[in-house]
Amino acid sequence: MPEQTSPPTGILPTHEFVDGKVGPGCKKVDPIVIADGVTRQFGGNTAVDVQHLEIPRGKITALIGPNGAGKTTMFNLLTGFDKPNTGTWSFDGTSLANVPAFKVARSGMVRTFQLTKSLGRMTVLDNMLLGADQQGGEGMLRALFKPLWRERETEITAKADELLARFKLDAKREDYAASLSGGQRKLLEMARALMSSPKLIMLDEPMAGVNPALVQSLLGHVKELKNDGTTVLFVEHDMHMVTNISDWVVVMAEGQIVAEGPPETVMKDQAVIDAYLGAHHDQDLGDLDIQELEVERIAEEEGVEAAAEYEAEVLGTTSIAEEIAETKAETAPETKESDSK
Repeated sequence: MPEQTSPPTGILPTHEFVDGKVGPGCKKVDPIVIADGVTRQFGGNTAVDVQHLEIPRGKITALIGPNGAGKTTMFNLLTGFDKPNTGTWSFDGTSLANVPAFKVARSGMVRTFQLTKSLGRMTVLDNMLLGADQQGGEGMLRALFKPLWRERETEITAKADELLARFKLDAKREDYAASLSGGQRKLLEMARALMSSPKLIMLDEPMAGVNPALVQSLLGHVKELKNDGTTVLFVEHDMHMVTNISDWVVVMAEGQIVAEGPPETVMKDQAVIDAYLGAHHDQDLGDLDIQELEVERIAEEEGVEAAAEYEAEVLGTTSIAEEIAETKAETAPETKESDSK
């Protein structure tokens, strides 16, 4: 395990750690999630191999790493959407081993998905109501007697309207969810997750495919979650977002935790730079968008057309792929001339 060092002053001060040391697997005074020896294998490949991980309570923690690092798989394991080969983990002091996803959500740990799960043929309000717990009408007998569930439904609807206004979706209340833009669907999914008043919300690439005009709005909402006392754990490739809102950063590579600490420290960690950048080792990690690097990789391995399709789907543009195509076109004659010699 890499040597642990004392944290810089500022984010998560020394007294919040059991031994005052920072590094992969370091122990916090008040963690809300603790995972030990969690592994997940698919065939002969190990997707996750986490020896020890603690998520600090009441903080915004970013889980970052290159594509294929095991981040989403780790999310799936923690939330009951997948089962590990080995390991134990707990949430707020309660073991979640073999607990199904719906019971994990009821315990106060909820998540969003990289690809939004809104139900397009239902209204925005109806989508919100699905996220509420303790609905009296869910029981067959109670559903037959309106007085038994009417008060609770009124409370739930009022909370949904409050959240829709907070996320600036109140004007879309009666619209079908299918009519929302990609960014608005992200907002809807985040708002719906808050209907159950979770202790921990886990966001899987909340900025992926979001129009730049909505990015600042989403960032503001994530910060508000912390201000309201909610712990946030999110996966993201945008390093500017990570450094902007994170209190703590955990880095995965090849299924393992290779670094963790305050963002300004992690971004300078050589293990992180090596895991992310490779040929871009001479550049500052904080100045790069990992999704842009992925476009470059796809262009190199699969061609510019495939890179353009990926960029359009994830970033909503094709400018990076177009620039790569122009560069290739400019250098092509030189290559041919060199080959002829």
